[in-house]
Amino acid sequence: MPAAADLCCAKIVHRDNLTPGMVRLVLGGEGLRGWTSNGFSDAYFVVWLPRPGAAYAAPFDVERIRAEHPEEWWPVHRHYSVRSWDAASGELTVDFVVHGDEGVAGPWARKAQVGDQVMVGRPGGAYIPDPGADWHLMVGDESALPAIGAALEQLPAGAEAVLIALCDGPEFEVHLDSLATVEAHWLHRCGEPTDARLLVDAVRALPWRVGRVHAFVHGEAGEVRKVRRHLLGERGMPRADLSVSGYWRRTMTDEAWRRVKREWNADVERDLPADTDLAARPG
Repeated sequence: MPAAADLCCAKIVHRDNLTPGMVRLVLGGEGLRGWTSNGFSDAYFVVWLPRPGAAYAAPFDVERIRAEHPEEWWPVHRHYSVRSWDAASGELTVDFVVHGDEGVAGPWARKAQVGDQVMVGRPGGAYIPDPGADWHLMVGDESALPAIGAALEQLPAGAEAVLIALCDGPEFEVHLDSLATVEAHWLHRCGEPTDARLLVDAVRALPWRVGRVHAFVHGEAGEVRKVRRHLLGERGMPRADLSVSGYWRRTMTDEAWRRVKREWNADVERDLPADTDLAARPG
């Protein structure tokens, strides 16, 4: 569980419905004074939210809430990518995937309005596009698009990237800017079991470019695991050139996924022979 200390209370200063399944919130206010990003394009931070119906709201002290309320009312935390950080204005942009009324963060983001407040933690992260790579491969679903978007914006003119992105349909595609030359492949689910193979099949069918590739593969754990097996076991990518993480797991709540994620990652490590110089990045 992430540390609850050193939290900031941010205020929503702008919201925008990017697609039917994604809401963009811009956070700012005096509470973010001193907050800073770490420069990673996959920078992430923790959002702390009251459970629906709780008798408290932001700003709050997590430890005090835990001391004064029964466990079923303790605030919950979720990890979200930094879509962008504007140091001059002190504003943090976050894109939330929203789908129905299940969970806590998605429904909160769908209903959140300008002026609402939320508790946020300090950023972590590990990935940034390698300027020494000959080309970049970025693969993921909606949950990975904020980090992918941030990575594409960091690529300079003259760089080359291939994007393979999965979403629910054309209206769910998100516009992504880049100075680089980007070959974009948008895949759309059809509601069938074959959806789980769309990403790996697209990567497998991709004509492989000459030179060293730096890859970012994040999203639903089972789907990115298939892509990892292909890139590491069939394409022979070296460990240092691949960033892989399962953000969520189909059929599991966020809490259930966090409980088994460590074991899942350990099992993923056993997908390939022990002497293979390849591994998933724990997340």
